[in-house]
Amino acid sequence: MSTTTHRSPPSAARRRWLTLAGTAVALAAMSHIPARAAAPRVIQVHARRFVFTPNQIKLAPHESVVFELTSEDITMGFSIPQYGVRADVPPGPPVRVAAQAGDAGTVEFLCDIFCGSGHETMNGALIVG
Repeated sequence: MSTTTHRSPPSAARRRWLTLAGTAVALAAMSHIPARAAAPRVIQVHARRFVFTPNQIKLAPHESVVFELTSEDITMGFSIPQYGVRADVPPGPPVRVAAQAGDAGTVEFLCDIFCGSGHETMNGALIVG
């Protein structure tokens, strides 16, 4: 003689409990997935004999940025000594340099390759704040 066992459907309370438990497990698993950081802001800076354009750039404290540098006439230097950032910028395609702002304040950037009489005034400021 064969006997068949009939299972009764889960109660509403049990279904709710299983749904909540499944949701909790999914949320716990998602909390271990690293959040994707926002892409750094790209800031275009153009250099020509004895001027950077723009020569004042506003940044948020600790903001990550990429400077996209171009030179119009001769090889220029781009340096932010306080942040340890430096690049040669020859005429032609853009040169990309990553940087991260520090605490609030004003930080100088400058051309560090002699480019002629007037070179000493070729600078700008990062205004962090």
